[in-house]
Amino acid sequence: MTGSTKFTDFAQLASFVAARGGSDAAIEAFDGAFVEHEEMAKLAIVDAPERLEMPCPQQARAAVELMMQTLFDVFRDTRMEEFARDLAWGFANSFHVVAKRIEGREDDAAKKLGELARAYDPSEGYARDLEDTQLLCQTLEGCRAAMECMRDYAAEVYRVETGHPFSPTRGSRVSSALNASMIEARDFLAARARNRREAFAPEGPIVAFSGGQAWHDHDMLWTRLDAIKARIPEMVLATTAQTKGCDAIASAWASSRGVKTIAFRLDRSLGNRAAFVRNDRIVALKPVEAMVCEGSGIQSNLAQKLRQAGVPLHIVRAAQQAELRRA
Repeated sequence: MTGSTKFTDFAQLASFVAARGGSDAAIEAFDGAFVEHEEMAKLAIVDAPERLEMPCPQQARAAVELMMQTLFDVFRDTRMEEFARDLAWGFANSFHVVAKRIEGREDDAAKKLGELARAYDPSEGYARDLEDTQLLCQTLEGCRAAMECMRDYAAEVYRVETGHPFSPTRGSRVSSALNASMIEARDFLAARARNRREAFAPEGPIVAFSGGQAWHDHDMLWTRLDAIKARIPEMVLATTAQTKGCDAIASAWASSRGVKTIAFRLDRSLGNRAAFVRNDRIVALKPVEAMVCEGSGIQSNLAQKLRQAGVPLHIVRAAQQAELRRA
């Protein structure tokens, strides 16, 4: 990372990052996202097309790295160190929020383009509208891809610094080559039902995972998940999306291994039935294998339903954990 090196402009920063190198995946992701597919750009239906270049991918990558890393460096080894994680999460999440806004505009433009395509008219005005709307779709798609790329890089810095995968407050984070995707269950189920963007419905054998919120032996769970992935390389992990304990450990494992994750959060509108309905939805995916770590009655219920469905099941007891070392 950048450390204490000082820069006076982004050109110097980009040169420094280029000379220092970086992961091939990050470089390829930025080069692939910051592409001008057309000479002209159009960002709103009322705007005339303009010649607008995309930002330099090296400078964009350097700017994200400097912004994220500076937060951690400034607070490191001070009484405010614990707050760096929250601030860095907010920066990464801001890229996610803006990317979702662009995606909404892109969807609106795509809808209009579809309507135009279905209502063919040989007039000049129709041809101009069709061309402008298509250019708008392409421009917004490119901007969204670039914003998602910056979000994913910020998320990777966050993961390296904190040891936890970045997860947005709402919605899925369909990722580039930098990270594993983290997909909300409702997006996944909707994608399967309505054939939405392919990225929201990852193909691959489902492995179900759940566990209690009090768990300390990270190494044991990572070793067991690695063993499952060795048998099922294209696995997609479906978790009960708790933010502490086993599920958090499994999410961190998935992020580090590039495994797509489907997060089945509780639907609070279902009241006391929410956890049991969530278990039913996971079992309905017909997982090829499952791991359930000792926790509450919710984990017991899930294990029982998985057994009844004939899913190969690994039960992990809390007593099997390595002894917790006290400082």
